[in-house]
Amino acid sequence: MYKTFQSFDLDPAIMKAVVDAGFKEPSPIQQLAIPLVLEGKDLVAQAQTGTGKTAAFSLPILSKINSGSKRVEILVITPTRELATQVSDEIYMLGKHKGFKSVTVYGGSSYTRQIKLIEAGASVVVATPGRILDLLKNGKLRNFSPSIVVLDEADEMLDMGFLEDIKAIFDFLPSNRQTLLFSATMPSPIKSLAKEILNNPEFISVTPTNITTNEDIDQSYYIIEEWERDDAVIRLLDTLDPEKAIMFCRTKKEVEMLSSKLTAIGFAVKGLHGDMEQAQREEVIRAFRFSNIDLLVATDVAARGLNIKEISHVINVHIPFDPESYVHRIGRTGRAGLKGVAITLCTPMEYQSLQRIAKKVGTNIEHKVLPTLNELKESKLKDLANGILQIPLNESANTILSSIEEETDIRTVALKAISFILKENSAHGPETIGLDPQAFAKILKRIKPRRRDGSRRRDSSRRTYQKSSSKKEKSQKRHRR
Repeated sequence: MYKTFQSFDLDPAIMKAVVDAGFKEPSPIQQLAIPLVLEGKDLVAQAQTGTGKTAAFSLPILSKINSGSKRVEILVITPTRELATQVSDEIYMLGKHKGFKSVTVYGGSSYTRQIKLIEAGASVVVATPGRILDLLKNGKLRNFSPSIVVLDEADEMLDMGFLEDIKAIFDFLPSNRQTLLFSATMPSPIKSLAKEILNNPEFISVTPTNITTNEDIDQSYYIIEEWERDDAVIRLLDTLDPEKAIMFCRTKKEVEMLSSKLTAIGFAVKGLHGDMEQAQREEVIRAFRFSNIDLLVATDVAARGLNIKEISHVINVHIPFDPESYVHRIGRTGRAGLKGVAITLCTPMEYQSLQRIAKKVGTNIEHKVLPTLNELKESKLKDLANGILQIPLNESANTILSSIEEETDIRTVALKAISFILKENSAHGPETIGLDPQAFAKILKRIKPRRRDGSRRRDSSRRTYQKSSSKKEKSQKRHRR
């Protein structure tokens, strides 16, 4: 059995990224999958969330491919744009020393930009089914013949109604490819799909031990509107006053924007993302570890391998649509027998995705409401009053009071001292943030349930390939613009 990443004989540039990422020992799925993929075999892998599936296929396929190739060599298909972004980020992180270019392709973004990025020499394309099928059917991708194709979260794609799209995609792909299929479960349609699109595959299955969340972590979520995220984070920090917290964002840009905003307000915070040089990342982590900063804003990729025991809070600024990412993120707190708090900010449209995550990892996430600004101020006043009564007297305090009381009365001195403390502990933001349970319940009633047969589209990149009237076509064109 392979006990170290060095034993796989991976490309040296890929191994450098493994070391940078802080990976220590390969997980069971990585031990089984990596050698088979390196041998060029087709693979069906059953593994639950939290087992390191992305690295299990990324490390070997990136090792095999020549970074000097000017065409797409790898196609990874994922069920959602969020997962596509996360997989693309991890592939970038693992392949950056080898010079790989990757492109994320999903609905809701510009066709032209995505096509230009692919034609500019991308080696890897990570795509949602609807958008990649759209591009292939309309002949938008020239000389598109990836030698390796990965289906990630195949059972999720089945649940979301993408099975026929997946079959259609493979009609456009070369037959002499290597195909890898990863799925948490193996329902009959997935088994049939594997027989149809894979060539004499190897089958592996891993029963994970870490797919559930830690019972020492108090998990909750707050329903907010999209534009309220930053204000919600600030309200949480003002309310909870965490000893040491990580806030997870999806992208480098979001990390930089949020960390800059929090710094401007006066919080001791740094950002951490995969585009930073290793020396910069180590400096930030060291500052966080030794409490020179109390708050860290990070992407999933940057926080891989982060092992700091005293983290009291984790805040998911954006919902992790991948259950594996949820388990990984909140697992940064509640370590070494300590209690932890995990909070997720969620819009009404993201609610069902959060419930799916909770079901998959077998946990209960409690709905809470953010305090109003007035409630926060009242709470701070009570805490301040209690704190003042408990503060031990300092010998120098008597000297200062003696010099001041000659000019004003004791009550005025006390009021000025309290005002000074209040100035240093002011609350921020609008009066109310987020939706209360009644408002959320009304919105939830208007959101149609998602059907397992896929008749309700979940991925905005999906298209209905049927003849339509010219009026409908014009409407769709306007929508795409």
